Amino acid sequence: MNRLKSLAVLFAVTLGLVALSGCKQTDVLVIEKSADAQHARIGVMTGSTSEAIATQQFPQAHIQSFDNVADAFGALKSGQLDAIITAYSTSLLLVRRNPDLRLLDERLSIEDTAIAVHKGNTELLTAVDKVISDLKAEGAFQSMSRRWFKTGPGPYEQIDVPLPDTGAPLRVGVSATREPFSFVDENGRVSGHDGDLARLIAQRLNRPVEFHDMKFLALIPALQSGKIDMIVTGMTATDQRRKFVDFTQPYYANSQVMMVRNWAAGVGPAAAEPGFWDGLKESIESNILAENRYLLLWEGLKVTFIISVLSTLFGTALGGVVCFMRMARSPLLQVPARIFISVLRGIPVVVLLMLIFYVVFASVNISPVLVAVVAFGLNFAAYAAEIFRTGIEGIETGQTEAGLAMGFSRKKTFRLVILPQMVRRILPVYKGEVISIVKMTSIVGYIAVLDLTKASDIIRARTFDAFFPLVLVAVLYFLMSYMLIVLMDWAEHRTDPRRKTRKVSAT
Repeated sequence: MNRLKSLAVLFAVTLGLVALSGCKQTDVLVIEKSADAQHARIGVMTGSTSEAIATQQFPQAHIQSFDNVADAFGALKSGQLDAIITAYSTSLLLVRRNPDLRLLDERLSIEDTAIAVHKGNTELLTAVDKVISDLKAEGAFQSMSRRWFKTGPGPYEQIDVPLPDTGAPLRVGVSATREPFSFVDENGRVSGHDGDLARLIAQRLNRPVEFHDMKFLALIPALQSGKIDMIVTGMTATDQRRKFVDFTQPYYANSQVMMVRNWAAGVGPAAAEPGFWDGLKESIESNILAENRYLLLWEGLKVTFIISVLSTLFGTALGGVVCFMRMARSPLLQVPARIFISVLRGIPVVVLLMLIFYVVFASVNISPVLVAVVAFGLNFAAYAAEIFRTGIEGIETGQTEAGLAMGFSRKKTFRLVILPQMVRRILPVYKGEVISIVKMTSIVGYIAVLDLTKASDIIRARTFDAFFPLVLVAVLYFLMSYMLIVLMDWAEHRTDPRRKTRKVSAT
């Protein structure tokens, strides 16, 4: 009954959040030209050139950095920002889909977009440069610009690029939340201008292509560590980036512009909003049903569940070993266990994840999902070891002495007397750590894993609905956590020795 009440409360809260997502603040600075934004709240994408432009040209403004444009867009729509600085092609797409936004006429900068390769890899750099030169001479870039950088509505014009099935794959790093440069289409493949470009380059080099979709900030570390061969995702060839990677010749000149609310057109505060149920229906259609996006959510949900469960199992087993070492009398066992626990509890999980992927396994061809399981499992083990130790030390020493007096060995005493009591004592805290693992998996997008949060990012990058996908994913995370808690409660009930005693008494 209590669980039904919890689900009812969750449903009510969800409806409230969706309703609130339609509420918009109107106390926003009106910007008619870039000079009006000197004291504005400006959103940029972390690690992008727009971040540098905002800092240099608007030193008195409040700059807020986001992982992707969709997050900044949501902040602008809700009134948390006054403006966004981003690429013209992306801004044009946003304005076309959202009449309550507009672009300022000014160009804040014009930059060369190029392909990044590992520093010193002159062979690949020369080969890709030649392909770009050939594509320019053949007019391929004009064709791609016409198909992807559209100024009007309508579907994109897709082309088929035949690729070989054998050979060493060309590993291409992308941030597929940057439509129309790179995004995940209805078939679940990386598409867009740079998706086509990567396939054309792979075709000319007679190699299959393998896309690695990750957060923009993680692209250069992935290239430096050898996890990918090149970056093709609308990246500007800045002097700072040239210190770490090599760039090909430019293939596109992209301008940075400022996007603001379209108050002057009368679309802003006085705009009529759809009703709650109509808005909910529209959100479900565009975010879940359109282009079979529920399949993307399903894949992300499966990956999140797999990582959570395997990390918990691995971390529990390793935590038991570390606990044994931590409680041993020998310093040769105790000191390493203390160091392990201190280091793993002191390192943020996202840093640990990237260190393991880009440093420890830099030269190893290993599944990012397996790396995530190892990273989260190590983190879980550090906390589980201390939970186990506290549970064991909380049991009176007389329990062990009683077991030994009855003729049990120390191992049998621990298994039959100490362990069952320890499990009952630690379960509340242990369950909390399991739920923490589920929530921590939301960062695996940094190593190109399609989890539930990454699926939400991909959907938001296509629909530019900043709220509904987040609310939906929050509900899915809750349901997954709730299911795991129910499962652990059932296991606790089944293994409770008092249950057997009650059964015997009843008979």
